[in-house]
Amino acid sequence: MTTLTAKITAGKPESPWMEAWRRFRKNKLGLVGAGIVLFFILVALFAPLLAAEGINDQDFSNRLQAPSSEHWFGTDDFGRDILSRVIHGARISLWVGTFSVIGSVIVGCTLGIIAGYFGRWIDTIISRIFDIMLAFPSILLAIGIVAVLGPSLQNALIAIAIINIPTFGRLIRSRVLSVKEEEYITAAKALGMSHTRILVQHVLPNSLAPIIVQGTLAVATAIIEAAALGFLGLGAEPPNPEWGKMLSDAKMYMLQAPWMMVFPGIAIMLTVLGFNLMGDGLRDALDPKMKDV
Repeated sequence: MTTLTAKITAGKPESPWMEAWRRFRKNKLGLVGAGIVLFFILVALFAPLLAAEGINDQDFSNRLQAPSSEHWFGTDDFGRDILSRVIHGARISLWVGTFSVIGSVIVGCTLGIIAGYFGRWIDTIISRIFDIMLAFPSILLAIGIVAVLGPSLQNALIAIAIINIPTFGRLIRSRVLSVKEEEYITAAKALGMSHTRILVQHVLPNSLAPIIVQGTLAVATAIIEAAALGFLGLGAEPPNPEWGKMLSDAKMYMLQAPWMMVFPGIAIMLTVLGFNLMGDGLRDALDPKMKDV
């Protein structure tokens, strides 16, 4: 009986998600990216334990101190420990990047699914809205939105979420246009299934792969956009240790204290690199054309 069960199990087809995970594990760059992302997530989660000093503790007697055994990343113009601020800045950057993308996915996918599935005038209206939004450079549109709402971290998150809606909307729309022509969708309609049930049980699950990949890459873009808004003074307000704001504060001391700009810049670079590498790995793992021969 045991032998028979083992044979049956061995002959059982592998689930698509397990197959994708198996292919992802073979992608070394994808694993490196996932490791970098995991590292910064852990840094953000355990920031209070990792940061040796308070992020806003000022010590004017030690301002603009170079990196040393006491302050590994040096101090800024207020004598604050840069390492502690970079560590806590990971929380803000990951929070803005993750939740802005979640908002973009929810709104964009909802509009894209409606446009692709129902078509006709609904598709025309939604698609034209996407086209109008994409006609503006993303960062300029984000600046305009924050200028209307007012400079703050929450408004920067809202702006970043809004400018990424068309990307997910058009992506899911194109996928839905393909999926809804499949035979199992026709069969579901013939059986009398409601549109909502078809969308939730059939269309959406078969459209998740590109959304997961794009979502991972979009987090990297959102972190850069958040840093850009912070650099322009339209993001996190002082004394929040946001990486873009730290770069803005450091520009006056580029020659006198270059470490003020170097370490936040490296943190942004590594985080974005990690998400990009992981996104590329997920794309290869979830693409059916990349299956092993």
